[in-house]
Amino acid sequence: MKTELAEQVGYALPLGDVELPMNALLGRTLALDYKGVINCVACDRMTRKSFNQGYCYPCFRRLARCDSCIVSPEKCHYAAGTCREPEWGETHCMIDHIVYLANTSGLKVGITRHSQVPTRWMDQGATQAQPIFRVDTRHHSGVVETLFKDHVADKTSWQTMLKGDADDMDLEQERKRLMAECANGLQQVREQFGLQSVTELEDAGETRIRFPVLEYPVKVKSFNLDKTPQVEGTLLGIKGQYLIFDTGVINLRKYGGYHLAVSELN
Repeated sequence: MKTELAEQVGYALPLGDVELPMNALLGRTLALDYKGVINCVACDRMTRKSFNQGYCYPCFRRLARCDSCIVSPEKCHYAAGTCREPEWGETHCMIDHIVYLANTSGLKVGITRHSQVPTRWMDQGATQAQPIFRVDTRHHSGVVETLFKDHVADKTSWQTMLKGDADDMDLEQERKRLMAECANGLQQVREQFGLQSVTELEDAGETRIRFPVLEYPVKVKSFNLDKTPQVEGTLLGIKGQYLIFDTGVINLRKYGGYHLAVSELN
């Protein structure tokens, strides 16, 4: 779903050539129907199975964006000359990235391209977020993130995130704590990659995010369109890339390339 930062996050679901405004459907009973057709989000060929949120198997094996270093950027192998798509790497990885703190299911550290702020935070269901470093490449941002992973989580518990907003926290205080705990490691990173590789963002402000949710579930049951091609229920909220129904939740990011129909039930 496409997102827009506002008083509450605005959501639009792309369906073919149109975009369906999702916030207006809160409180209504909907049906999502998977039509049994998947087109690869990269090459558009039909595929019987989706890999890595919407790719056919050949693209999954061929494209740099599907390589394991995207999930673990500290393992970047561009410098070794083995990047699947060097030109893609230059435009997507060899550019400024942001290392940030966010409050999703609790405090976490994360990284994203500078152009993906604040989209990345909305997609993760963060209610608070604050940049802490500007880093010159994705690889170096992954190295910095790895330092922080010894002191703070780097993943969101999506089940906890969907049960309600985490308690407010002082991100600036947490930033200062982590800077002190990771000072030696950060110095080593700068010595290895250069002083300009990692820039501390001392004056970056905190972003607060509110999601359109009428009611959070007590228990989280996840739908799988491959097993249950029709989902029905009253839409109670949207958070991250999840639709929250009274009958369960569904992560729409997982189903990129799927042919889906959305209808309102009486």
